[in-house]
Amino acid sequence: MPVLTRLIPSPVVVDIRPGALDDLAGLLVDQRISASGKLAIAISGGSGAALRDRFAPALPGADWYEVGGGTLDDAIKLADAMKSRHYDAVVGMGGGKIIDCAKFAAARIGLPLVAVATNLSHDGLCSPVATLDNDAGRGSYGVPNPIAIVIDLDVIREAPIRFVRSGVGDVISNISAVADWELSHRETGEQIDGLAAAMARQAGEAVLRHPGGCGDDEFLTVLAEGLVLTGISMSVAGDSRPASGACHEINHAFDLLYPKRAAAHGEQCGLGAAFAMHLRGAHEQTRLIVEVLRRHGLPVLPGEIGFSEEEFVRAVEYAPQTRPGRYTILEHLDLSTDQIRDAYADYVKAISS
Repeated sequence: MPVLTRLIPSPVVVDIRPGALDDLAGLLVDQRISASGKLAIAISGGSGAALRDRFAPALPGADWYEVGGGTLDDAIKLADAMKSRHYDAVVGMGGGKIIDCAKFAAARIGLPLVAVATNLSHDGLCSPVATLDNDAGRGSYGVPNPIAIVIDLDVIREAPIRFVRSGVGDVISNISAVADWELSHRETGEQIDGLAAAMARQAGEAVLRHPGGCGDDEFLTVLAEGLVLTGISMSVAGDSRPASGACHEINHAFDLLYPKRAAAHGEQCGLGAAFAMHLRGAHEQTRLIVEVLRRHGLPVLPGEIGFSEEEFVRAVEYAPQTRPGRYTILEHLDLSTDQIRDAYADYVKAISS
């Protein structure tokens, strides 16, 4: 019988612990990513300066590049600036926008990317996608996975706690997203990648059921691992399906309908996941998700992030248009405006009792 194997695109190393950044240079040498220390490090123009001052002495062979924002033009400018020099790797050090710009730039000039996350706001740090603003709004660009992930919990704790909370909402929403994937398989015959689904679901369940809080090292480690596993699950699946269902459709609807008022990505995804679970009749899971979101200080009602009931109903109604071709509980039920309004009233009653 032939021996069948499966190659999974994933980082060579994942280092999650307090003080991890202090050992970045040694880690890159040990993993043969950069023996010479010639690195191109992308940072933000604001908080990135403090990171450079703090870690530049340990990285004497590195060049530091400030990134203006999270646009496609910013990523192209970064790639153009880096390509004139000879580097071993690109390091994206910062939040999601910086890491996405660095991902795109590294892919453009053919270098491996080391992702150094300074917050845990969403699952993009290890995904094979760079999300960048462009002239048409916002685009997703396929890129290789980071070759290494470094998450220093000391640095994570220095960021505003809302970033950790956002990451909690994003990874918990995996549970709803996988349920939508399974629904689509039953109703439309869409293929499910069992490994990708298992990774995404278990990442969400680990965070959902962990008793710790947003300031605990153990909880932050589980959250960081969950975000990394979610990114790898998307690589395994070949798209965002393991982590993006009705929860993310509702999130995208908020972003598109109310761009100047939209809340954090994970806040909207967590709320969307709770409502989507209610729509599919999973009442025990809905109550657990709502309980955990509340415990971590995340919204479970639109009013908690500044939206009225009618604005939420409009977002849910518009949500399927954000991902044409994706089948979720929203497409399955195909609710009218009045039916969404009634379902929302039932949701409010259910989580208040």
